Amino acid sequence: MKTLMAVLFLWPALVFSVPAQTNFIVWHKTADRVDADVRSLSLPQLLEQITAKTGWQVYVEPGTTHTTSAKFSNLPSGQALQRLFGDLNFALVPQTNAAPHLYVFTTKMANATQLVRVPGVATVRHVPNELLIKLKPGADIDALAKALGAKVVGRDDQLHIYRLQFADADAADAALAELAANPDVAAVDYNYIYDQPVSPQPTANAPNGPVSLALDPATPNDPCSPVVGLIDTAVQPFGTQLDQFMLKPISVAGDATPGTTGITHGTAMAETILNGISQQTDSTGSNASKVRILSVDVYGASATTTSWDVARGVQAAVNNGATILNLSLGSPADSAILDSVIQQALARGIVIFAAAGNQPVATPTYPAAIPGVNAVTALGAPGKLAAYADYGSFVDLALPGACVVYLGSQAYLVQGTSTATAYATG
Repeated sequence: MKTLMAVLFLWPALVFSVPAQTNFIVWHKTADRVDADVRSLSLPQLLEQITAKTGWQVYVEPGTTHTTSAKFSNLPSGQALQRLFGDLNFALVPQTNAAPHLYVFTTKMANATQLVRVPGVATVRHVPNELLIKLKPGADIDALAKALGAKVVGRDDQLHIYRLQFADADAADAALAELAANPDVAAVDYNYIYDQPVSPQPTANAPNGPVSLALDPATPNDPCSPVVGLIDTAVQPFGTQLDQFMLKPISVAGDATPGTTGITHGTAMAETILNGISQQTDSTGSNASKVRILSVDVYGASATTTSWDVARGVQAAVNNGATILNLSLGSPADSAILDSVIQQALARGIVIFAAAGNQPVATPTYPAAIPGVNAVTALGAPGKLAAYADYGSFVDLALPGACVVYLGSQAYLVQGTSTATAYATG
């Protein structure tokens, strides 16, 4: 018996190119109709096309095989999927503020655990035995976790978001399908992993000296002075007048003691933001600014962070007065939980800038691709994208992707869309 839980198509017409030149699949968004002429297309090829063109997270039951041959026109989308998948079962499950999840299986939905990966697209990774969940008001997370055999290892009752830990990956995968159908659940997803951005490199070729900027003396008594929430690694003391701009730091990922050699990515981003501000003040003839920076460490001593800690970092920044957020980090994974936290920040008037990614590919990077976030890519030369920079319809801005920063007497070159994002924020 075929399964079709929910099908939503919210994109413009999507054309799927498939191996043979006579093969085509066209989705007509406005009319919600599909045309197709597909011949001997393997299931992996079909699923890769769907993944690459729609941005859905597609999961298939391991060992599933199927060859698609179908010709039709003007079919409703649900019927079109039935024709394309033949005897296979499938479920397209909408996610709150995130791309839908498509499950393709032969036995049951919970067994569709193998993520479809597209060659040339960055790998999505998650903590194997964890899920993040957002509950509707009034729902009992402790009772729900007990029924699932899970532990609540992280909670934010204000936002109704929780981090659940299971005995193993299989238990988490099974619970994901069950929770997706639970009426008390507003959103559920994996706890995705974000790599730490590349560290800046020492350089002897520094065309400019350290940034020169003073804090406006009226700032401490001015409740309207902008506060940038820098969601990144820990920021080191500058040992210069720039320390005036830094508010007391916050960490949501445990204490981290940056080394005395080298510069952290967070430190480089803070200085790049101040560099961008300095360029603006220079154009007005002033050398002072009211802007302050709130460092929110989401990495701690680890080389990676997760969507849970990034979401907590966003919330901590907002709760402590940030009016602008800088997220020079990203992943191809679209977390429904992080999306919901960012949407609440946007609803409060917070301005958010996020890095588009350094692949370079046109597929979305998150949180940059979340609606309402300003996605920033990098220029390598005036008017030209940097060779490493991501692009695509989700990108909003392109700024210089390189900056020279200083810690002590040592100059460092920092490059990437994270640098461009910090310039945008500044």
